[in-house]
Order: sequence, then structure tokens, then C-alpha cells
Amino acid sequence: MSDAARLRAQRAAAEYLRQLLLKPGTYRDTWQCHVAAPQGKPRGDFINQLAIAEVLAGRSVLGGPGSDQLMPYQLRDLVSGALSGSQLSSDTLRLFVKAFGFSDDEAGRLQRLLSGSSRIGVMSGTGGVPLSTEEGVEAALGPRQHQTVSLHDHVSVGSDNRIDRCRTMHVIEAIAPDLDRVPVVCDTNVLTIEVGQGCKELTGELRAISESYFATEILLSRALGLGETLTLEYWLSYRYAGDPLDPAEREYRRAVMRQLDNLDMRIEFHADRLPAQLWWAHWDGSKGTILEQEPVTLDIQHSAHRYVRSVEKTVVGFHWRWE
Repeated sequence: MSDAARLRAQRAAAEYLRQLLLKPGTYRDTWQCHVAAPQGKPRGDFINQLAIAEVLAGRSVLGGPGSDQLMPYQLRDLVSGALSGSQLSSDTLRLFVKAFGFSDDEAGRLQRLLSGSSRIGVMSGTGGVPLSTEEGVEAALGPRQHQTVSLHDHVSVGSDNRIDRCRTMHVIEAIAPDLDRVPVVCDTNVLTIEVGQGCKELTGELRAISESYFATEILLSRALGLGETLTLEYWLSYRYAGDPLDPAEREYRRAVMRQLDNLDMRIEFHADRLPAQLWWAHWDGSKGTILEQEPVTLDIQHSAHRYVRSVEKTVVGFHWRWE
């Protein structure tokens, strides 16, 4: 990689590392307990770097047998360089992974971001025109050049009450010649997007659509001629705050601005944290109330599934309650 590309990769990995450390739950609790009482709990995107150094030093992730124990103040430059991305290496990432116990998926994303992979990106930064009309979306994304043949969402909810990730299989058909990319619209709860089958890479550009939504583009593995189809696979990871009382954290919805055929949605809950009740619902728009709903029973895999042959200009999905 060039120096500029290496720095971009370091900053992308650092941003994901910061988001993991700020995510409510075990990771944040691990360093927060080292914050002096007058400083209180973290504010917004603030991370106490000395507290991070305390964790790295206290969990003996540095040095080998017989090595002198490093003091937290000796690690401040390492922590600062890692969180800013100015001095972030694979070895440093491994220290953080070991100290905080990041999952294999999270550790893998960190390393792929640091390697400069164009198939994964950290989603951040929004603001722009309201997402109120189809014309507004087209103004931000350009005219539609593909239509959906089928869409499958597989959503996973973790034991911490939060939606963790979603794997999407999206079959598209080109309605314009030489289609080489498609937009993906995400809300601000999305932390990373990673592409697989049918995808070449992410463009790396983010475009604001509203205060709550933004878009990026996926470059296709091959350009499509008019009427040709292609199956795309991509994964989203999320950064929900972890508030079980927030209705927005107890639902997964798919908004359809045009017509969508063959929508297949599956949601799976962790065996240690099953909802008290689950519904399949239809909402009156992205900001509207529930128009209708029906109770759903989980299967032996702690999951529920719905297939809809055709939906148009509506919002459908699952919502649940924990107690």
C-alpha cells in the first residue's frame, strides 16, 4: 500500500476500534471501571485513554515470561496512536483483541480494515436533505438502474438484547445497460458493511440522505447488460446503544419505497436471551405507527421467518418485547 492508503486503512480500523470500545456492554465496562469517579461515565464519543492503558497493562497482554510489568502511563502513546489511527499495527490490534476479548468476527473486521480491504467499510457521518420522497432519494442517489428480483435478510440478535448483524442476499436485475454498481441505504445504527458474492468492492464514499440515513455504493463483480441478473451478498454490523426500553432497538424493519417482490426475512435470537413475545408487523411508513400485526412463535432454532410475495411503498418486519 502507498503511505496514503496505509493511513486511510489505519484510520478506518481505528474508527471501528473506537466504536467497539464505546459500545455499551462488556467492552466499555472493562475500561470504564478504571475511570476516576469525578470524571464519570464516558460522554458521547469520549474515550479515557489512560483507562484503556490500565486495561492493557492490567491484563498482562504485553511482554513475555520474565518481562517487567509495564505501567499504564508507559502505554499512553501506544493507546493514543491506536485510537487516532496514526500508529496502528497488527500487533497493537492483537493486544486490544486479547485484552478486551473481542469476538472472532470483530477481530477479523479489525484486521481486514487495517489491511486496506475495499470489501469492508466503517459507516459514519450523516446529515443532508430529508428522506421524505422517492424524488428526494433519486436526487441523492441518481436515477434507478436496477430492480430487485428477490431479497433475503437474516438478522441475528445477541444475548445483550441488541441486533448484532444482518446477512443479506439480494438478487438484482439491470434495467439500464452497463450496470456496474448499486447503492445501499443504511441508517445510522449500521457500523460496518462487508461485501461478498457478486460484489467487487465498496466505493468508500458515503452520501448523506438525511439525519438518519446515508448511502454507499457496491461495485459489482461484473457489469450487467440490460435484463441480466446477479446475486449480491453483504453483511451489516450494528452499534445499538443497548436500551431494552427503546422501541427502535426491539424491531427490525424493511422499508420499501417502490415495489419489491419475493421478500424473505428471518430473525434469530440468542438461546440465552429469547423475547417474551414477537410479532410480524406492517407500519404506516418509516415514522408511522403499526397498522397491523400478528404474533409469531419461534422455532427450535430460536428463529422466526416470513416470506412476502410482493410489497409496495410500505414498511414490514418484526418487533418484540423482552419482558
